[in-house]
Formats: sequence, C-alpha cells, structure tokens
Amino acid sequence: MSFLPDNYHLGLSLIAFASIIVFQIASRSLGKFIPVFGRAAKLNKETYDKKMERKIYADNQKLNRKWGLVDTLVIFFLIIPFCVTSESQPIWKMALDVVIILMFYDFFYYLTHRFVFHGTNDRNGPLQWVHAVHHQQKNPCRGDSSYIHPLEVAIGLGLYAGSILALSLLMGEFHVATIVVTWVAFSEINNHNHDLWEEDRFPYKYLNYASKMHHVHHARFTGGNFATISLFYDWLFGTYDTGNGWGKNKREPSTGKPAQSANQA
Repeated sequence: MSFLPDNYHLGLSLIAFASIIVFQIASRSLGKFIPVFGRAAKLNKETYDKKMERKIYADNQKLNRKWGLVDTLVIFFLIIPFCVTSESQPIWKMALDVVIILMFYDFFYYLTHRFVFHGTNDRNGPLQWVHAVHHQQKNPCRGDSSYIHPLEVAIGLGLYAGSILALSLLMGEFHVATIVVTWVAFSEINNHNHDLWEEDRFPYKYLNYASKMHHVHHARFTGGNFATISLFYDWLFGTYDTGNGWGKNKREPSTGKPAQSANQA
C-alpha cells in the first residue's frame, strides 16, 4: 500500500520536467535555422560572456543556478504532482488553461513587482533591496534575467507554482502538456524580455517591442512596465511606460521634464 495520496502524480510531473529540459536544449539550436535568432543569440552571448568576467557577476549567476534548481525540484516534487493529469482534454480547453494560468500568474507578479519590489511614490517596497540587485543591469542582456537575488528567484518561481496550485483547486487538474507549455512560455518570455534585440520588421516586431519595453523598465528604477507576460496590467492600471515615465514621474518627450497636468497648464 502506497503512503502517497491518490492525487499525487509524481511520474507525470517528472515527464513534464523532462519535456521542459528537452525543449530548452532544442531551442538553443533555433539560431541555426532562423538567422534573426542566431544573430540575437550571438549578441547576447557576447555581452553575457563579457559580464561573466566580473567575479561578482559570475558568483551571482552560479548561486542562482544552484538555488534555481533547488526551487524547481521542490516545485516538481511537491506541487506539480498534485496539479497534473494525463486524462484526455480538448485542445481548446488546454489552450484556454494556458492563457488563464499565464494571466493569473502575471496579475500577481505585477502586484508583487510594483508594490513589493519597487514601492509607491510615498514609500519603498519591503523587498526593494532584493530587487535592486537585478536593477544593477541598466541595459540587460538575456543572461541578466537570472542576475537576481536568490530570494527573488524563489518568489518568482513560487508565484508560478502557487498560480498552478490555486487554479488547479478551482478548475481541476491540468493536462501535463499544459504544464509544459505554461512553464516554457513563462520562462522564455521572461528571458526574451531581457534580450538585446535589434530586428524590427515583420514578423519580429512584437519581439522587438517586448524587449524594448522591458529595457525601458530597467533604464530607471522609477520606470513602469511591471508585468512580465504582457503589458496588459500596466495598461489597465496606468503604469504603461514607453520611455517617458508614468504617473507623477511622467516626463515630456521632447525635454525630459515632468509633464504638466491639466491643472498646471
């Protein structure tokens, strides 16, 4: 008799974990077939390699690789097994589940990023000192997505895993393929947001836009664009920032001076 609960599906969780690793390895070959991705990969790798020559940078990356793996194993051994199924589901449901999971996660990441990691005009966020490590990179490259405090690694992965767990309790177990797709999307979108990206033509315009908007966020600690999956919540809550700031920090595009409100004009 097994001492594990009936809804603990470790085998399926490990299949999802292995599938994610295979995809990540395979995606590194994308540049061999699509020159645009090859050029971007080369630019980001050269920038990353140069940064790795600094001991403090290399030590941070090494530390986060270790703790990131620990956090990931905790997720796939203790959380995902309770949220995954291999039972057949319609493609439309799986696609809808992917969108719901990512947008649910992004909502709570937005709130955490804005109010916990940054704060408001009146007070600093309680973990601003943690997020300040990441913001040392003013013009990030792809590798800088993991140049962060280990506590932020745990919080980011914890928000994703917590989103999966909470939604599975409300909606039922998710198909193993849904878990794989959401993890890959969550990871790759975050990595690309930090990409140094130069191609600005169809069909790469959105990739250029996404990278540019996150670089706007990194350029100043007071910048907007706090969401990671999309900028929907920034648009919804008034923190969308094209480079001129947002809210009280908004500046006139031509002068860089604070923009006048209607009452000031």
